[in-house]
Parts: sequence; structure tokens; C-alpha cells
Amino acid sequence: MSDSAMKFPDHATASRLGRSKRIGLTVVFIWFFIGGLAHFLASDQEAKIIPPYIPWPNEVVFISGVFELLGALGLLWRVTRKFAGLGLFMLTIAVTPAHIYMLQQAKQFPIPLWLLWLRLPLQVGLLYLIWWSTVQKPRNPQSDSSIHTALS
Repeated sequence: MSDSAMKFPDHATASRLGRSKRIGLTVVFIWFFIGGLAHFLASDQEAKIIPPYIPWPNEVVFISGVFELLGALGLLWRVTRKFAGLGLFMLTIAVTPAHIYMLQQAKQFPIPLWLLWLRLPLQVGLLYLIWWSTVQKPRNPQSDSSIHTALS
């Protein structure tokens, strides 16, 4: 095989990975931007899902909404993307008690029980998507030069 056939990763693979990350970033941005807006547009509904042991539910909704919007906007610039991703990752973990509370008190919410159960593994997937698209460093093609050498 020629050297050009053995290069790893090839240009098509690199651009596909870039496109995948852009799609991931877009999903994360839309998720948190719309979610952040919901904290202000439906703040009464959002406050109902705050567990009773957490004080000041309206303030919690406001603060978490601000952080969701700031995190989403922070994804738009490369220089702030990693910090925004870390913040959104931590925020996603921080809202887990609200998701668990909704599951425990499912009869209080007009959401099907199966959807409340589905929300937890989806949250794990969201955490992975945030990490992968914002924090995880891309693989260095130079680190794969040993593979290229071994195969040639």
C-alpha cells in the first residue's frame, strides 16, 4: 500500500469528527438555551419541581436559568467553551435532585411516569454529550504516527 493510503486519520475522518462535535455543540446549546428561557417563561412550573428541602425555589429557578443561558452562550466562543461546558456539566448534576423528586412525586406532575424514568438515562447521555463536545480534547493525529509506522 502507498503512504497516502495509510495516513491516519484521513482528511474525511477529521472533518467528520469536526462536524459531529459541531452537531453535539448545537444540541447542547439548544437544550440549555431553551431550558434557560423556560426558567423565565414558565418560572412557576419550574419552581414546582424544586424539592421542598431546597430553600427559595423561585430564586433557585432564576439562578439556574441564568446559568443555563450563560453556559449556552459560552459555548458559542472557543475561548469560553471549555469553561461553559464544565459549568453546564456541573449544573446538570446539580439539577438531578429535581429530576429524582419528580420521579418520587410523579402523581403531582402531568408527565407520564415512563418519561420521568427515561429522563435519568437521558441525563447521563446529556452529561456525556456536554463532556465530549466541550471538554474532551480531540485526539492528536500525531499520537497515531506509531500506528502509521507499524502499518507501513
